Amino acid sequence: MKTMTKKKSAPALPLNTILDGDCIEVMNGLPEASVDLIFADPPYNLQLRGDLHRPDNSQVDAVDDAWDQFASFAAYDRFTHDWLAAARRILKPNGAIWVIGSYHNIFRVGAALQDAGFWVLNDVVWRKSNPMPNFRGKRLTNAHETMIWASKEEGAKYTFNYEALKSLNDGIQMRSDWVLPICTGHERLKDDNGDKAHPTQKPESLLHRVLVGSTNPGDVVLDPFFGTGTTGAVAKMLGRDYIGIEREAAYRKVAEKRLANIRKYDRDALQVSTSKRAEPRVPFGTLIERGMLRPGEELYSMNKRHKAKVRADGTLIGGDVKGSIHQVGAHLEGAPSCNGWTYWCFRREGKTVPIDVLRQQIRSEMEERPN
Repeated sequence: MKTMTKKKSAPALPLNTILDGDCIEVMNGLPEASVDLIFADPPYNLQLRGDLHRPDNSQVDAVDDAWDQFASFAAYDRFTHDWLAAARRILKPNGAIWVIGSYHNIFRVGAALQDAGFWVLNDVVWRKSNPMPNFRGKRLTNAHETMIWASKEEGAKYTFNYEALKSLNDGIQMRSDWVLPICTGHERLKDDNGDKAHPTQKPESLLHRVLVGSTNPGDVVLDPFFGTGTTGAVAKMLGRDYIGIEREAAYRKVAEKRLANIRKYDRDALQVSTSKRAEPRVPFGTLIERGMLRPGEELYSMNKRHKAKVRADGTLIGGDVKGSIHQVGAHLEGAPSCNGWTYWCFRREGKTVPIDVLRQQIRSEMEERPN
């Protein structure tokens, strides 16, 4: 009798949860190639020596926590190498990673990223519109941090919502220097004592831009240094799933409370601008098949100089030329090419309507998904 061996199913991803523990161990326990994006805000290894005071001698609440202490640069490099290896294992082939840091660590992290096999796509300078001053007056004010955006390997595909970021930037191509404020006021989370819950809490505006630009609704976003949960909060609002890893109980407590009060935007609000090339292809013949235009119906050029007749096979006949909406338009205009969708119109109830309106109607039907 033949014995059947049952295949073990892959462990389910712990979506929309905060996992307690060391980020390297936790990531190594997650399924391989299961995460779409990683946003990492690792310890900066500031190596502060003594207390930091303002000119009036009041003490600055700087980053002096144990999690930011490393015995040496070599120790920090080993830690960086290990968490990046764990992160790369769980990224999908078309996944990507963002790492943020300051001058204390970002150059070491950048070298480690490349050594690990990641392919750097951009470095982004987050220029703080309201930076903390340099209280000692011995150096320039640290007014920026650097983010590195990288794909899993050279030549790998990755998500980049170019048109969405362009729309965020008033129709101008998004640059690699982002002017955004640091966390202040109502956004700055406090603990039970009324103190800052986390010394390096990132603003939601920063994560909004990252996630809108490099993920899609339904993607899984992992943050191995979750802190007070900015990544998870923005991911939840934008309809992405998140996984947070955080070993500090105090931060987890604040993050859990924060996330419990977050609500996802409605489905229509989550849609973003896309490239025309990314939209579903609709042949002109589909408009004929669906009765939106009829064989024998006349189309008119936008400049009102030419007309052509629709044929049953989705071609046009205009003057002495037959062909596609693009070919006929180009011939009539004496141009090397023509976008027929924006060139031709039809008439309904005395109004002239671009045929592209019909194409967009079909596209919207194709893109509809059940809730």
